[in-house]
Amino acid sequence: MQIFGVPLTVFNDDALQYLNSITGKRAYIVTDKNITGLGLADLVSAELKCVGIESRIFDEVEPDPSIQTVEKCAKLAADFKPDWVVGLGGGSSMDAAKSALVCYAAGVKPLDISPSDFYNVRATARLICIPTTSGTGSEATPMIVLTDTEGERKIALLSFEFLPDLAILDPRMVMSMPPQITGDTGMDALCHAIEGYITTWRSKFTNGPGLSAVRLIFESLKKAYDNGQDAEARKDMMYAAHMAGTCIGNGMAGLGHSMGHAIGGLFHMPHGRAVGLYLHYSMEYLAHGSKEIRARYAEMARFCSLAQGDDRKCADALISAVRKLAGSVGQPLAVKDTNIKREDYMKALPGLVERAVNEASTIAFDRVPETADLEKMFVCAYDGTPCQF
Repeated sequence: MQIFGVPLTVFNDDALQYLNSITGKRAYIVTDKNITGLGLADLVSAELKCVGIESRIFDEVEPDPSIQTVEKCAKLAADFKPDWVVGLGGGSSMDAAKSALVCYAAGVKPLDISPSDFYNVRATARLICIPTTSGTGSEATPMIVLTDTEGERKIALLSFEFLPDLAILDPRMVMSMPPQITGDTGMDALCHAIEGYITTWRSKFTNGPGLSAVRLIFESLKKAYDNGQDAEARKDMMYAAHMAGTCIGNGMAGLGHSMGHAIGGLFHMPHGRAVGLYLHYSMEYLAHGSKEIRARYAEMARFCSLAQGDDRKCADALISAVRKLAGSVGQPLAVKDTNIKREDYMKALPGLVERAVNEASTIAFDRVPETADLEKMFVCAYDGTPCQF
């Protein structure tokens, strides 16, 4: 048995007005101070006010939200007693909203959330997610990623109870993204679409969203990065990120995420930049050792009109295109291109490998890397050398 879960999704111009059609008494908006400063939280509050829903804003979410922030958010939610929780922002705000809802509704601590338990959170409140970046796709996924600052690790949880009831994709929400965040989050979306398309969890239901997202990202990310006021490129990236989230949410993350989570936990690199950095290295490794994955990469390359011919040629073309796109939107192509010193990275190497080994997404392929292979991949990614082994 398999499950394919998607939220009710409202998109295109003025999508935010759909909030006029919901019913309830109180909505708790979980976001960050940048979003409130841009006035986007006020737009949401105004729409809710039109139908008599009182709102309260929690805007203390930081990048890669910590356990402590979620605990505070949940406590204040319990005081307010909302029947709607709204995650407004990038993946950090949406993940904080998801986890705070579970903690508020079930009375559990963030570290005690178990994907195998059923908390019946909808008996207390329902969940709306409104993205303000085009990357994480958290509004379309049943996933939560939190940061355990004491353990210096990322915690990834998956349960279809975490899937939002409603996702609102309003282009106004993403028009103010600066180029760096456009590039970071865009590469995150590309990683989602590619990895969700090749994992052993994939299905015929995830194939379509994955392929469509990859092609839209190749067509639109550079345009959105170069000109943030390109409304069509912004829309297409917003839709691509949502479809990529649907793909990964129902098809599982991959090796780029395992490695990206590891460096994010130890060196605090932004999530999208981290997974995008390791994406093309992990693709080289998987394509080199798996005929099936190589064929899947080739399908994507042909669909995106990147190459024709045999699977190896087409897979190589896809990997090359991923690397070229990353470089064109301000992404580091090797860890040495960041501010991480080689001696610090090599000292942390055992911890990076250990964290990646313990990620479920590491074993979501028909080629599962041994510890020694992961170590070599991390070193290759630092130096910028191919992972053809």
